[in-house]
Amino acid sequence: MTRLDNDALKEVFKTLRPQMVTEIDPDFVIDELISRSIITDDDYRDLRQVSDSRDRCRELLSLLSRSTHPKTFIQLRLALRKKYSWIVNEIDKRLKSLELNEESSAAGKFLLTANSYVQI
Repeated sequence: MTRLDNDALKEVFKTLRPQMVTEIDPDFVIDELISRSIITDDDYRDLRQVSDSRDRCRELLSLLSRSTHPKTFIQLRLALRKKYSWIVNEIDKRLKSLELNEESSAAGKFLLTANSYVQI
């Protein structure tokens, strides 16, 4: 099962940014994130000042990228699950792929270390 690591999710969300900007209703996500205490009322007011939906989504994603909340992207994924299950499926696929790449990389480093040890 894919672990929900906020930093890994942040990287996955970066790769999906173009899709999200064109296909996600930022107002739905903003409301969900306010209810989860990820963004503040002040953030909400600032985001509402942006009239274009795509630009508002860009601003939201930028705001979330700067967030210091330890579960920002975990909560964003959960918020998207209600209305955007297709993108959550894509997030999970990419997260799993990222984990497999990390495991392969770690195994490669171990083998390289073992190989170097044998050569010494």
